[in-house]
Amino acid sequence: MTSVQVDKQDDRSGNEAVGTAHDAAEGEGYQRGLGARQIQMIAIGGAIGTGLFLGAGKAISKAGPSLILAYAIAGLVIFFIMRALGELLMYRPVSGSFSEYAREFVGPFWGYVTGWTYWLFWVVTGITEVTAAAQYMAFWTHNDVPQWLYALVFTLILYAVNLISVKLFGELEFWFSMVKVTAIVGMILICAGILTVGFSDAADTATVSNLWNDGGFFPKGIGGTLMTLQIVMFAFLAVELVGVTAGESKDPEKTLPKAINTVPWRIAVFYIGALIMILSVVPWHEFKPGVSPFVAAFEKMGLGVGAAIVNFVVLTAALSSCNSGMYSTGRMLRDLALNGQGPKFFTKLTKSGTPLVGTTVSAALMLVGVWINYKAPGKAFDYVVSFATISGMWAWIMILVCQIRYRAKADRGELPQSTFRAPGAPYTSWFALIFIFMVIVMMGIDKDSRVSLYCAPLWGLILGVSYLVLKARNPDNKAFAKRS
Repeated sequence: MTSVQVDKQDDRSGNEAVGTAHDAAEGEGYQRGLGARQIQMIAIGGAIGTGLFLGAGKAISKAGPSLILAYAIAGLVIFFIMRALGELLMYRPVSGSFSEYAREFVGPFWGYVTGWTYWLFWVVTGITEVTAAAQYMAFWTHNDVPQWLYALVFTLILYAVNLISVKLFGELEFWFSMVKVTAIVGMILICAGILTVGFSDAADTATVSNLWNDGGFFPKGIGGTLMTLQIVMFAFLAVELVGVTAGESKDPEKTLPKAINTVPWRIAVFYIGALIMILSVVPWHEFKPGVSPFVAAFEKMGLGVGAAIVNFVVLTAALSSCNSGMYSTGRMLRDLALNGQGPKFFTKLTKSGTPLVGTTVSAALMLVGVWINYKAPGKAFDYVVSFATISGMWAWIMILVCQIRYRAKADRGELPQSTFRAPGAPYTSWFALIFIFMVIVMMGIDKDSRVSLYCAPLWGLILGVSYLVLKARNPDNKAFAKRS
């Protein structure tokens, strides 16, 4: 069965590379258990996670109100990336989308690198999210229970959920996202009420002028704003998860474009709108790194119950992102295995269509987060954010490069045109690429995030050597031959 699947994927070229979504699903062996409402919520939830709820506290302290502008510009770049991905998905919707497109449009080595790097991104992100979730629990337990124990329990629960069925994963993600969306909208309305009607302990100092009165809109200068770009981009990581769901969506031709087109308003409401309201109600200098600005805002308002509710919501956000990580890692490992670029045992599916071995191995590695929380609970979040950012942005880079190459081939008539063309491409894709590389430069300047750039070459060396070993051992494997 595996060899047949590999051959089906390897023999695709030109017009034959385009199949229906149904054919792609059958070739991959997955079940189409994700409906339209679940895909929509996965898309929304992917943009609302720890980077916003926890990381924004550090970003506010570094940039002040100008963080709003950073999110707006980065959000535009994210929209360009998502439309590039949408164009590729409607050309050929497959579950291992990023690595599949890299194999086809750049080469087998780059597909190998992209697949394994995206897998690593979600393992590292899973560690980040269970770390954040464990930190949020301290709001109620006041550190009476070890942080590492919560990280262990959360990891095991989400692992069990992901093994049962993709439908259960989608349903859990739907309600996780619903909680986040409802809470943010509610918080925006409460802040609007404080600003207009005036109630709570924050009413006396709540004013829109807080956005520019305390040191100006750029209190730390333009440089301070630029140095937050790593945190800002980390907050948006996971929006591309919609691409991984392509092989298990019931109607990808309709649901995926609709989900991608909601990106602008999601960013406008959940990031820009929420930050404008919070920073208007509470002066920016009162926020501290490591403390959720949402929880801090409600405590400032004197709404103790509200702070507890928001803390529950941000806990949900962290678990939601970790749940997505469990989902995507198993699919990515299986895609690599089906293409001969990973161990064959990763192809094994349960009766319900979930990748058993890939999910299990990934969850086991996420338990490293438990050890980090045990050894260094205070620094655990900072340790992994930087590396998660650089590995996650690699997927964005490959999406853009593949879309540029696909568009060129499609315009020459070598491949059929996508039914969901990215507006302004390839210029918008080039702009997004330049922006991403600027963020990487900023990471190199920042001593706190520079460690990720040290790790990246080492990871690249590991992938390069392992690829050459696999190619030498399997000289006749079509997975190592560039597709025409």
